Amino acid sequence: MTTAIKIEHLNKYFGKRKVLDDLCLETFTGEVFGFLGPNGAGKTTTIKLIVGLLAIEEGSISIYGNDIESDFEKALANIGGIVENPEMYKFMTGMQNLKHYANMRKDITTERIEEVVELVGLSNRIHEKVSKYSLGMRQRLGVAQALLHSPKVLILDEPTNGLDPTGIKQLRDILKNVAHNDDVCVFVSSHLMSEMELMCDRVGIVTNGALIDVKTVEDLIKNIEGKTMLYQYSVNDVVLAVNVISELNPDYIVSLIDEKHFSLEIPSDSDDETIASINRALINNNLQLYSVFRKESHNLEDAFIELTKDGGNQIA
Repeated sequence: MTTAIKIEHLNKYFGKRKVLDDLCLETFTGEVFGFLGPNGAGKTTTIKLIVGLLAIEEGSISIYGNDIESDFEKALANIGGIVENPEMYKFMTGMQNLKHYANMRKDITTERIEEVVELVGLSNRIHEKVSKYSLGMRQRLGVAQALLHSPKVLILDEPTNGLDPTGIKQLRDILKNVAHNDDVCVFVSSHLMSEMELMCDRVGIVTNGALIDVKTVEDLIKNIEGKTMLYQYSVNDVVLAVNVISELNPDYIVSLIDEKHFSLEIPSDSDDETIASINRALINNNLQLYSVFRKESHNLEDAFIELTKDGGNQIA
């Protein structure tokens, strides 16, 4: 993997107030990296520093080895992005907007414009005025504009704001495709945990300007899981079911709920075959197995709340 963004010991002050605290972070090509934190945790400030909209006071940021301060043009040449909302000329068509932007850069061909238009799914609406576009279409046009010069890093600040579920899914699919198929580092800031769980390969969580943790979504969730997993069963004879499971493994914890339901607690490192063997034992003892499902399943939102419960909402 190639390092895309490298942030080292980044500090930022607004007056006497410290808003970023020794932030260190590294992202790689081919991944969707989620940058998560409570409102006011320092996400947008970090993004503005990465794209050169704020001056670096302490620490360093490099993009593909090019330092933002000493090699500003080389570093920024590798970045495409949308900070807050995409800005477009509404009286122009989508295609006119893209061509206007392309004229400000070198070597963007008509073929490249058509390629990104198809990528973001706007081929059949690209010649309509932007004033007729929905918010989701404007967001996709903004992504197309950000990708025109084939950047190695795509940075998006809250890209799903205001989108309906269909628009969110469309944007998610586009970003995953860009990252995994075009070997781009997609850096996404968001507060929508459910969406980040579906979109991101890794996430970094920041609160009070400090980075708390960087892990894959799966590893973050595993970190807050307990030592056991809880399942709920529905059967025709709970007493017989409890006896069967106790004979199968006396260490399993079985609790009666009512005449048709019981809960089963097994070690969290158990694999799917463990549940399969329990189910087979019940069926082989002539029990009617009506349903079984996992309870208390954790998600990224649970991990986020656990990690940020003592901070946030204190800085801009």
